[in-house]
Amino acid sequence: MKKPVIGITPSHNTENDDISLRPTYLRAVQAAMAIPVVLPLEITQEDLGQLVHMCDGFLFSGGPDPHPFLFGEETQAHCGNASVARDTMELLLLKAAMAAGKPILGICRGAQIINVGLGGTIYQDIPSQTERSFPIAHKQPFPYPVPSHHVTVLKDSLLAGIAAGQTELAVNSFHHQAVQTPAPGLTVSAYAPDGIIEAVEMQDYPYLLGVQWHPEHMWPKDRAAANIFKSFVEACR
Repeated sequence: MKKPVIGITPSHNTENDDISLRPTYLRAVQAAMAIPVVLPLEITQEDLGQLVHMCDGFLFSGGPDPHPFLFGEETQAHCGNASVARDTMELLLLKAAMAAGKPILGICRGAQIINVGLGGTIYQDIPSQTERSFPIAHKQPFPYPVPSHHVTVLKDSLLAGIAAGQTELAVNSFHHQAVQTPAPGLTVSAYAPDGIIEAVEMQDYPYLLGVQWHPEHMWPKDRAAANIFKSFVEACR
């Protein structure tokens, strides 16, 4: 059986201009029976169009903060570093991939840049921009594969089908930004106990899911995390 090819966006080190990607993304995609390909950041629009044609789906990976100008805000005091090169490439890729109807999965920053690219906003810094009586550890003190908090999955969502009847998932958490206002066309499919949006999706699109946690670290032992990649790869066939 021919395996789908999944294009994955890399991280960008703005100090030395290197690009990189944690191998956990590659392993998760391979375990779901697809072939992962790390995408370049420096690419012409014409070449990007050829890549969109070649790949069967796209995974927008985690990483540093999107630039606040992209969603019409000044830089908040606690905003982190941003890569203009990565922001530019990913927004062009999102537009081209959606025009081609290709399946899309966003993880952490990936969910945020998808929301920004479609016209939504994000919290630049959850701790300083929200009031919570019990602050959930969205930057957990545990290793990557260990869950930190739960999310409530909304009924009749794509994520609910992926979760196979589970209405609550234990997830890991490594972020200080999150979706604030969902973009037009996106619906929320999971919330953290403190009300932070943890998953968004587009119901009238072939497959578009963004999750705030990191299932690429949890899939070997977590069924729901593995199912995220399996469902994404299945949509790419």
